[in-house]
Amino acid sequence: MAKALSSARASLTLWLTLAVFIVVLDQFTKVLILGNYALGDSVGVTSFFNVVRVHNTGAAFSFLAGASGWQRWFFTGLGLVATVAIVWMLRRHGHQRLFAFALSCILGGAVGNVIDRLLHGYVVDFLQFHWRWLEPVFPGGYFPAFNVADAAITVGAAALILDELRRVRQAR
Repeated sequence: MAKALSSARASLTLWLTLAVFIVVLDQFTKVLILGNYALGDSVGVTSFFNVVRVHNTGAAFSFLAGASGWQRWFFTGLGLVATVAIVWMLRRHGHQRLFAFALSCILGGAVGNVIDRLLHGYVVDFLQFHWRWLEPVFPGGYFPAFNVADAAITVGAAALILDELRRVRQAR
């Protein structure tokens, strides 16, 4: 029993460490952007990638960005609730590697964006990809700018889908 409890704690520590690493990387990159770019600045890095400085008061794809300000607290509260739920799930399922990896990525990303909302009232986005074939969906072919936290959440969501597909296949 003590060995299982020790293993569960070590597992939780591993996954929380990954989440903290994501938060630190996310916040570090945002500090660099805030310190070196003015709002709206854009620097082309390649023919399909720019570093920009954008402030997003909404959620993914600027959802609710035009609202009157209540969305800041709504998304902050949602991020905090998600944090509690994810830590609880990690405590119970930390031994399931892919699932726990996915949750850790989502946790780190959620906390990174909550920190932005609390400190600034908006999320700092700075990675922008653009391709001509995106023009029918995104004006000018520009995918909405995002950040390290958003990328971690996306990786986590993809890993959750992969984990579920694997689980379904094993059940057959």
